[in-house]
Amino acid sequence: QVQLVDSGGGSVQSGGSLRLSCAASGFNLRSYNMAWFRQAPGKEREGVAAITTDGSTTYGSSVKGRFTISQDNAKNTLYLQMNSLTPEDTALYYCAADPWVRRRLLLQRAEYAYWGQGTQVTVSS
Repeated sequence: QVQLVDSGGGSVQSGGSLRLSCAASGFNLRSYNMAWFRQAPGKEREGVAAITTDGSTTYGSSVKGRFTISQDNAKNTLYLQMNSLTPEDTALYYCAADPWVRRRLLLQRAEYAYWGQGTQVTVSS
């Protein structure tokens, strides 16, 4: 049974950093395409970053250069390192997984079948 458990969220001041974790079980991380999404109140869920089974990464334009997606296959855990945070990054962050994702749609929520429960990130000015 595929399970994703998100953690690492919290409250930070603008300019600060956080690292989110997504512990995966029931499948081998290296065999799935993985991604981070976020959803702010009243807004659509948006793709933040994704990593494919061959290690290629892609980022949303609003986080490029500030966020880094990575994974530790030995720990079967996905990470999102977030630096230079701003209040606009405040949202509930989710990890997502799917073995089959169209490469051009890596940041589209409809491509992912499995989701974590979310972890809250709050950035104050």
